[in-house]
Amino acid sequence: MTPEQRLARLGLVLPEVATPLAAYVPAVRTGNYVYTSGQLPIVDGKLIATGKLGAEISDEQGSDLARICALNAMAAIISVAGELSAIVRIVKVLAFVASTPEYTNQPAVVDGASTLFGEVLGEAGRHARSAVGVPVLPRNAPVELEVIAEVR
Repeated sequence: MTPEQRLARLGLVLPEVATPLAAYVPAVRTGNYVYTSGQLPIVDGKLIATGKLGAEISDEQGSDLARICALNAMAAIISVAGELSAIVRIVKVLAFVASTPEYTNQPAVVDGASTLFGEVLGEAGRHARSAVGVPVLPRNAPVELEVIAEVR
């Protein structure tokens, strides 16, 4: 089954690439690698949640937001690689989770993104990862994701 078929089976559609918030591009390809800029949980051009994990945002909400970031990252990757089937492997995911000082469940939140990469890309979606707690993200977003992907 192709990644496109898996995505459809999940009832998901890749969004349009999110418009950058400042002077950068959503993704850059160099050789066989694509580096995405930070992807926020933006749907139809709007940030769909604000706040911090451990305060306004629950773990479940955070995980869902991380999935949206992953969808946006895949859209950014295919904007320079052509199609999901061009992804050889998600190499590295760097996730930032806006959270209160005592909050320590960042890895579980980021599992939302990691699980989606696996569901869509199969073995190629397994990756190295960092999940970092931070005090604030752009526009008060709860989650931000950067991805490095190897492509054909």
